[in-house]
Amino acid sequence: MSTIEPASGLGFDEPVPSALLHLLGTLSDPASERGVECAGALPPAGDPALPARAAEAKAALGDRVFILGHHYQRDEVIAFADTTGDSFRLASEAAARPAAEFIVFCGVHFMAESADILTGPTQQVVLPDLAAGCSMADMASLDQVRTCWDTLSELGLADRTVPVVYMNSAAAIKAFTGRHGGTVCTSSNAAQALRWAFAPSDQGGRAADRVLFLPDQHLGRNTAVRDLGLSLSDCVCYDPRRPQGGLTREELANARMLLWKGHCSVHGRFTPACVDEVRARIPGVSVLVHPECTHEVVSKADLVGSTEYIIRTVERAPAGSQWAIGTELNLVRRLAHRHPDQTIAYLDRTVCFCATMNRIDLPHLVMSLESLAAGHVINRVRVDATTAEEARTALDQMLALPGDSTATRRD
Repeated sequence: MSTIEPASGLGFDEPVPSALLHLLGTLSDPASERGVECAGALPPAGDPALPARAAEAKAALGDRVFILGHHYQRDEVIAFADTTGDSFRLASEAAARPAAEFIVFCGVHFMAESADILTGPTQQVVLPDLAAGCSMADMASLDQVRTCWDTLSELGLADRTVPVVYMNSAAAIKAFTGRHGGTVCTSSNAAQALRWAFAPSDQGGRAADRVLFLPDQHLGRNTAVRDLGLSLSDCVCYDPRRPQGGLTREELANARMLLWKGHCSVHGRFTPACVDEVRARIPGVSVLVHPECTHEVVSKADLVGSTEYIIRTVERAPAGSQWAIGTELNLVRRLAHRHPDQTIAYLDRTVCFCATMNRIDLPHLVMSLESLAAGHVINRVRVDATTAEEARTALDQMLALPGDSTATRRD
């Protein structure tokens, strides 16, 4: 389990008001809105001195601080990042900087947890706004996953089931996976993780009858069908809100992939109609999407791959190339700005940022850096030792997977 240490004075011990009053906006629950209040230290967003203040605080900290910027961050935040990347790459970069006393992770909560797991005991990980979570990661709680596993155990299916958990998950879920002999995966190596899980034990695999893949059903389904050649009928969707996942014993027993009913709110908004519309609007366009998109969208795309793959593909493309990209808008805009000799469009006419990722803005970054420079560590993310050790087991198994990142063209 991870803990968070917000700025003082947030009143987390206040009674939780009525859910209806939350919905109407009459009252708020500070415990569910961590990071929203900042004890008066948050500078106004319109302060023109913010860039200079960030630069000054960063300079004052020097090598004591290392700032990580996820690809989906705002440009104003990326401008101060020491390195950019996807979630696992950034956590690995932090681990490779043992001299940095403070790791300021401009991303979301599960990413900061991973950084804390992989960094040394003398390093402290800071998330500028503790309200920067991940809706996908929140779709799988530890209690729900335990209930699912208990169900599989009662039905005599757990022994031949291997959990494979996406990096976009809480540390507690990664730890559960480590305890049960599974692995973490990224969108780049999900195929390798599934092949390892299904491979015979004499080939170094787990000889699984089935994989419990969580929390993103779309990445699991797309990888199983596109990369491993399984059929859609081999995949069933486990709904943690329904008894036995809403499935019969036969459905659970016969499935090769038990897909957790979770998804990315950004990638899930793209539809086949979006693909059809952009092809009509931009003749000859190549559609490039993330595997968190639905199977129907992925099936219509020309290229499918991780965030890093999307960036590399555009970087290597010749002038005059035309792209419609299905991933978070900040990244698509940044790619369009960096490659003005190419046509780069957002796949959906209705723009959509990652709302939680965008909670990390320049005021929160300035607040974090100035507090560190003044000797105060706020918004620290820490994973307890037991959880960290078990999660590290699953992460180490991922690092031991054979092969490299892949992406495939449409068949």
